[in-house]
Parts: sequence; C-alpha cells; structure tokens
Amino acid sequence: MNKSTLVIGASLRENRYSNICIKTLVAAHFPVTAIGLREGFIDEIKVSTGFPDLRNIHTVTLYLGPENQKPWYEYILNLNPKRVIFNPGTENEGFQTMLATAGIDVIEGCTIVMVQSGRY
Repeated sequence: MNKSTLVIGASLRENRYSNICIKTLVAAHFPVTAIGLREGFIDEIKVSTGFPDLRNIHTVTLYLGPENQKPWYEYILNLNPKRVIFNPGTENEGFQTMLATAGIDVIEGCTIVMVQSGRY
C-alpha cells in the first residue's frame, strides 16, 4: 500500500523530530511530502511553505503545537487523508474530534517509533 505521507511542521534543523521523521520515512521507502516555515531540503525531500495543492495523501503527521494548528484545519480536512498522526505534544482534542467526525482516523503516537517498529 502506498502510504504517502505529508509532514506538517517540517524543520530543516537536523536535531528536530520532524527532520528525523522525514529521514526515517524515506529510509523505510514511504513517499514523503514536507511543509515547514522555511523552504529548503532535507536530504532529497523538498520542504515547501504555505498550502500546496496536494493529492492522494494517505497520512498527515503533525509536528505543530495545538495553538499553531488552527490555520491548517481546513487544509488538512480538504486533503481527506486516511489518517492524521498527532505526535507527542501536538494532541488537540477539538481538531481530533473534527477529523474523526469527517471519517479520518486519528492516532496519537510517534511516527518515528511507528515506522521503526513496523506499525506504520
């Protein structure tokens, strides 16, 4: 199954979990798209800014705190992913309820651990 993944909150800084997550997904051969505050590259993955027109996103994994997620609600809902992963520190009950109501699976977990343990 093609679990194309959108990482929102991607950081160009190598010590950030979003950066490590992208490298982990690539190493496990998952297609990755990344959006962050600054454009650039994480290895071969281009980090875009804003709200690019994307299609066929299976999973959105969040690296934004709850207070920074609001501008993303409509965008993520319109992507209609199969699931949204709330990494530690990103849990947001209100947004999680909106996603579940839209039929999108909500997962609270660490994407890096999920990939490394084969549960992705």
